[in-house]
Amino acid sequence: MRNVLEARDLNVSYGDNLILEDLNLQIPKGKITVLVGANGCGKSTLLRTFARLQKAKSGDILLEDDQLHAISTKEVAKRLAILPQGPVAPEGLTVQQLIKQGRYPHQRWLKQWSTEDEKIVENALTVTQMTKFADRPVDALSGGQRQRVWIAMTLAQNTDLILLDEPTTYLDMAHQVEILDLLFDLNENEGRTVVMVLHDLNLACRYAHHIVAVRDKQIYAQGKPEEVVTAEMVQAVFRMDCTIIKDPLFSTPLCVPHGKGRSVNEEILEEVGIS
Repeated sequence: MRNVLEARDLNVSYGDNLILEDLNLQIPKGKITVLVGANGCGKSTLLRTFARLQKAKSGDILLEDDQLHAISTKEVAKRLAILPQGPVAPEGLTVQQLIKQGRYPHQRWLKQWSTEDEKIVENALTVTQMTKFADRPVDALSGGQRQRVWIAMTLAQNTDLILLDEPTTYLDMAHQVEILDLLFDLNENEGRTVVMVLHDLNLACRYAHHIVAVRDKQIYAQGKPEEVVTAEMVQAVFRMDCTIIKDPLFSTPLCVPHGKGRSVNEEILEEVGIS
């Protein structure tokens, strides 16, 4: 399987605080990869380092066959797009104006706004189902709609690789599934490589081709959800006891946390395979 991103012996720190240490990771091209792990384990830092928003202390990052540090900033923006956690648009900016910002890396002194730029922006509006909101201020939209606009802006960059840091944070369940369905369709229909950080392990299993579990500054495990997500992994990474069963709709791993709650019928537990 060809890799679009690769980290080799990567070390990243904030001052004297080492966040990632001797980390090695391969991101498969044309797949959805989800980073999971406990709060503060370095998932977002890794994503920012891949986008060159955070400088590595040492080690190498390859963007396909090129050393990331050797590529110009504008060229990086033409090859990967990142949506950080909780972005905020300037007050009064319309949906279309924000999406147009995604075309900035493709502008040159002798090549300003073009018909091609217009078509790409219109396509981003269409794909994210935001066309009817084009002239509406971003700050007047719902949380799910705003997230769609930001994704549309990253699509307007027209990159094959999209990085997203917790794209479903602060969204209700329906909007979480809506955003993840959109990203799934982009991968299925357009072949975009998607790398994202998610907190919900069950949604990660449902949507990911490739899961990466981060623990203690390094990669604890990576591979297909059914290979990576086990009760042992959840205990090691999240320090939580659980039972893993099969999702009745998607046949992916489903994590059932242990803990206190109302008592349940023992027959139901046996039926779903929890003893």
